[in-house]
Amino acid sequence: MDGILLLAFLFLVAGVIAVPIASRLGLGSVLGYLIAGIAISPLLQALHVDVVAIQHFAEFGVVMMLFLVGLELQPRMLWSMRARLLGLGGLQVSLTAAAITGIAMWLGQPWNVALAVGLVLSLSSTAIVLQSLNEKGLMKSDGGQAGFSVLLFQDIAVIPMLAFIPLLALSGAPEWAEVAGVHAGDEASHASLSLVDHLDAWQAALVTAGAIAAVVVGGSFLTRPVFRFIAMAQLRELFTAAALLLVIGIALLMILVGLSPALGTFLAGVVLANSEYRHELESDIDPFKGLLLGLFFITVGAAIRFDLLLANLGSVLAMTLGLMVLKAGVLYLLARVFRITGADRWLFTLGLAQAGEFGFVLLSFTVAQAVIPAALADQLLLVVTLSMLLTPGLFILHDRLIAPRFSVSQDREPDAIDDTGSVIVAGHGRFGGIINRILLSAGFKTVVLDYQSEQLERLRAYGVKVYFGDAMRPDLLHAAGIEQARILVIAIDDRENITELVRHVTEHHPHVYIVARARDRHHVYELWAAGARDIIRETFDSSLRAGRSALEALGVHPYDAERQIRGFVINDQEQMRGVADVYDPDIPAHRNPAYVAATKRYLERYEQAMKGQSAAFGNRLDRGWVPPSAEDLAAEEAAVNKAAEADD
Repeated sequence: MDGILLLAFLFLVAGVIAVPIASRLGLGSVLGYLIAGIAISPLLQALHVDVVAIQHFAEFGVVMMLFLVGLELQPRMLWSMRARLLGLGGLQVSLTAAAITGIAMWLGQPWNVALAVGLVLSLSSTAIVLQSLNEKGLMKSDGGQAGFSVLLFQDIAVIPMLAFIPLLALSGAPEWAEVAGVHAGDEASHASLSLVDHLDAWQAALVTAGAIAAVVVGGSFLTRPVFRFIAMAQLRELFTAAALLLVIGIALLMILVGLSPALGTFLAGVVLANSEYRHELESDIDPFKGLLLGLFFITVGAAIRFDLLLANLGSVLAMTLGLMVLKAGVLYLLARVFRITGADRWLFTLGLAQAGEFGFVLLSFTVAQAVIPAALADQLLLVVTLSMLLTPGLFILHDRLIAPRFSVSQDREPDAIDDTGSVIVAGHGRFGGIINRILLSAGFKTVVLDYQSEQLERLRAYGVKVYFGDAMRPDLLHAAGIEQARILVIAIDDRENITELVRHVTEHHPHVYIVARARDRHHVYELWAAGARDIIRETFDSSLRAGRSALEALGVHPYDAERQIRGFVINDQEQMRGVADVYDPDIPAHRNPAYVAATKRYLERYEQAMKGQSAAFGNRLDRGWVPPSAEDLAAEEAAVNKAAEADD
């Protein structure tokens, strides 16, 4: 017990210290875990800890992660990915394996060893890539979806690789095979459990198909009554135990029939994607997934054999960098063929340019099957580990250097603006597009500027007239007719640029009425200080509509719900104007005494004003709602105004 607690303490301390520091420095949690593993590696060696055994246990985090990914994918969505899944994923594995095999043979390796190395190194790291994509919010991007398709195909490809690699073992195995591999393979075969090892090929295929069918049928028809039965106990921990039972049971079943447990749990997640228990399963599994993945990344860092690395530093670094450059080249070529453009192309290229965690499993398997010499496998393990260690740096490179270049600078000159209007709309996205449509439908002429060339091409396909150009440039504002315009609608989505544009137009074109988009409450104060007086928070009105719908669903009459929302809006507007002058952008709002005091004063006033109105809701709900008369409305409005004047 003391040994287990000591190891748990070491891993937790390393992660808790390293990850926040790495995240604060913008390095991401994955690199933080890897650094934590490197830091505690000497201590683990001194304690004679079997890091590889812990790593195999922690790999179950990958299984859980793919289950959660499957929960986000409906079967229809997965079917729509079939072209990329088979085409992009299949070509990536085959082209990369062929290229590595050719290079290994050119370097003097036998063809069977070279082919095994090519298969092992063609795979990428599902754990690191998906974790990084999710952390950075890039999973839904075109590059993220393409990368996920390749990773999913690779996970599937592991199964035929495990079946094919033993065929590469040549007769008359060398001495190293007898010492390092064959006996280990015998022990592993005796220790493992399998339902298909001693069956004929057709029988094994039948059992495998039955296992997959059991997952699909069970997920579709059995999970609802089972979880409904468990929910009757009203114990959260019991539902968590059931969720873990589901994932572990499916993973075990897949192992027993010779399939990848990650593939099986992913399939189960897809089947349960439409289940009403999806969110509950996700919330219960996610903490375990996060802890196990963190432990896995720590073990990757701790497993680096620095003695072997220093002894073969030049060759290992050359193989690592060569592998990553080669994989990046293949990925970039495929990205062009499959028309992945812009920053997504580089996200796809750099994100998957490493070896993966399945490499640890396959390398051990190839040594046990007398295919790859143990000495070469040890060096390849270092290559796999170092390539995974360098991957978070490639994501940082993409975020800081590549993505900004594609989002800020475009490979084209601004359009020549040959039109003017009474309204200039800066930005035609989900916010500015609606405003432009409203103005056009009312008969007003607009000049629309947008700096996303791909967005413009899509709009022009529907006949929407939009000019390519950066509204931050004074010359383009002049060309758009800012001197004659009555209104400037600022609908771009960059906070700093919105504020700067308000400041510029307020100073140089004070006759122009500005309608400015604000990202949040504090951005409103910044825009107010910059000179804007008509400021719209981008999600405020939709939140009001959602709140009114919630009140009506609770039985509040639409009239009362509308009055409640009106009261909230009036109070919020008064509060915004009242505290704008005491807001200081250089001080966090909760540490600004004047701001906190003003906000509390307005909140107390609003609560007092709403108490009587809420009581009226209850009375009307009890006796049936009766519309108020005009005299009642006038009296109520006069009372509200009188209270406001007294408070001021």
